[in-house]
Amino acid sequence: MSVGIVFVSHSARIADGLVDLARQMAHDVEMQGAGGTDDGGIGTSYDRITAAIDAVNTGAGVVVLCDLGSAYMTAETAVDFLDDDVRGEVRIVDAPLVEGGVAAAVAAQTGAHLDAVVAAARSAGEAFAPGSGAEPGAVPVPSDPEAVVATVAVVNEEGLHARPAAEFVKLASTFDARVTVNGVDGTSLLRIMTLALTRGSDATISATGAQAREAVESLADLIRSGFGEA
Repeated sequence: MSVGIVFVSHSARIADGLVDLARQMAHDVEMQGAGGTDDGGIGTSYDRITAAIDAVNTGAGVVVLCDLGSAYMTAETAVDFLDDDVRGEVRIVDAPLVEGGVAAAVAAQTGAHLDAVVAAARSAGEAFAPGSGAEPGAVPVPSDPEAVVATVAVVNEEGLHARPAAEFVKLASTFDARVTVNGVDGTSLLRIMTLALTRGSDATISATGAQAREAVESLADLIRSGFGEA
């Protein structure tokens, strides 16, 4: 049972396309597009949003992401009319629709609770802001002498793009360890993607915690394997 995701857009094609995109990286998560008006036009629909929330609600909560201002207004109206027990578990998140939606879906795929999925969506606005992360490919020296560290080369033809990055995040999230990749949070899809690791780039994995060694070894093996693409 995972947090459900609803994409609200003025265009049905955009909403449904985002579901298709996010599902490439989070195939077990319940997701639904709520785009367009009831008659198929451009706009938003209270009924479509309500139905989408109901469709993805498995009991773990629902995150709703919207494209434009009036979409937020319609979504807020839909949530206001939900039953009290459901309304408390639905969060409308102010985050970039594409990046925030993908980050939320990947977090939900890892089994993250509602607050963590909301935080993942919100992190999208921070991850791509100027000065928000390391320079592409930068590898700061690990500051913790107890950290387990390994450096491996990316072998994927297209580098560490969204799908393999999502696989890395999902695996990293299974360990009792704090994992970083080239100095950024190894459980943040968007932070990893900002590194822009191309084929041949070095990925330095560092971990601390009870399962640090297991995490580093497993993640290094995953990168060496090419994530099934190489």
